[in-house]
Amino acid sequence: MRKRIFVTATNTDIGKTYTTKLLLKEFAEAGNRVGVIKLVETGVVDGVYPDGDELLACGIKYNNELKDLRVEDIVPISYELSAAPFVASDNTRLDFKKLDIAVEKLEKLCDILIIEGAGGLYVPIDGNTMMIDLIKYFKASTLLVTHCSLGCINDTLLSSKALLDKQIPHAIAFNCRETDESFAVVSEPYFKKIGFEVLKVDKNIDTICDVLYNL
Repeated sequence: MRKRIFVTATNTDIGKTYTTKLLLKEFAEAGNRVGVIKLVETGVVDGVYPDGDELLACGIKYNNELKDLRVEDIVPISYELSAAPFVASDNTRLDFKKLDIAVEKLEKLCDILIIEGAGGLYVPIDGNTMMIDLIKYFKASTLLVTHCSLGCINDTLLSSKALLDKQIPHAIAFNCRETDESFAVVSEPYFKKIGFEVLKVDKNIDTICDVLYNL
């Protein structure tokens, strides 16, 4: 089985796609054949995939073996409404077989498959499945992307606890934006006090990749 890394986050709009593209670049430049898939995407209108189109272009850039793929190959399930998949699909039962086929196709073309989630860990996909369940299903190591604005302590610890409770091996990366100047003063001191390693997406992507590869 190929190496699988699931990129999740503490919420939506935290920086999963941005981080996924950096992971693809870093792993590829280290000599790995990379692949990428976003299992479920909502907000797909008129054939435009807000995340999928970016991910496909990035994947092809770093692995020419992906050049014949279409966006539907890396986003096997999509819905028009920008909402949790449970809502966007009107509680349509998740087609695991379709996901399995898509993952299998991609893993023939890569050594490391980056799987991007949608929203946070407890986004409902159907009546029986949450996003966190897909991590367990695909037996993936996990990168939890968190933010650096006020409230990140609570959000980070809650999501980390959810992963720990499910016994999912994971690393945590902070996606600090230009507007998050207060992080070093109002949040980072707590993480340092409890011995929590603060790895930042834009500064420590090489270390993050090393940690993920060895999980």
